[in-house]
Amino acid sequence: MPALIDFRDVRLGYGRHVVLDRVTLSIGDRDFIGIVGPNGSGKTTLLKALLGTLRPLAGSVAMPADRGWFGYVPQRDSVDESFPLTVREIIMMGRFSHIGLLHRPQPADAEQVRLAAQHAGIEPLLERRYRTLSGGQKQRALIARALAAEPKILVLDEPTNGMDLPSEKSIMDLVARLHDDDGLTVIMVSHLLNVVASYVQRLAIVGRGRLEVGAVAAMLTPQRLQALYGVPVLVEHIDGHTIVLPGGAA
Repeated sequence: MPALIDFRDVRLGYGRHVVLDRVTLSIGDRDFIGIVGPNGSGKTTLLKALLGTLRPLAGSVAMPADRGWFGYVPQRDSVDESFPLTVREIIMMGRFSHIGLLHRPQPADAEQVRLAAQHAGIEPLLERRYRTLSGGQKQRALIARALAAEPKILVLDEPTNGMDLPSEKSIMDLVARLHDDDGLTVIMVSHLLNVVASYVQRLAIVGRGRLEVGAVAAMLTPQRLQALYGVPVLVEHIDGHTIVLPGGAA
């Protein structure tokens, strides 16, 4: 089966400033891939290219022409909370591509909003003001907004940033269910290597102007991570979870 997204020898950057070079990345149907790397390494640049908002400086890019394939979940702090929007209204934004310009939501759109909220575990919160929610509830609302668009590819930007451990696990379990049970292709960007590594099938590690992609076990070696982060690293596997700690033997 051909890849849904295929980057071949792609150069990414802004003007003459190259951020990532020789990027080769294929993402297929039902893939579950984590894009990780230190802050400032180029994860956001790669994310923009995947979403089609940044044109490559060189190389070949193939991806679905229909942007409705993508459901995008931004970072929570990117949402303006000055407007007293309800959770229902936030999720309805995900239907705009289906509703069309200057048209009103129809009963079918309202039902999709309800189903998305139910799927994300927040149906009882539909009439609550979004800004009154906890961090985990807000994240679920943004995931529901993406689901309301009925996407085939779910893209999440730092979905567990700033959360406590129970909320972090709850969100990651939800994302895993969307992949395993609903068959969504999932692309997740995060700087939290330990969180991502315990859930995804493949890792795309961004660093030093390059992108390396592979199975989790192959990518998480002390030697590879030490070269990326510049400090000794210890990798442990405990109860099915991968733990990466600084301070391992060089």
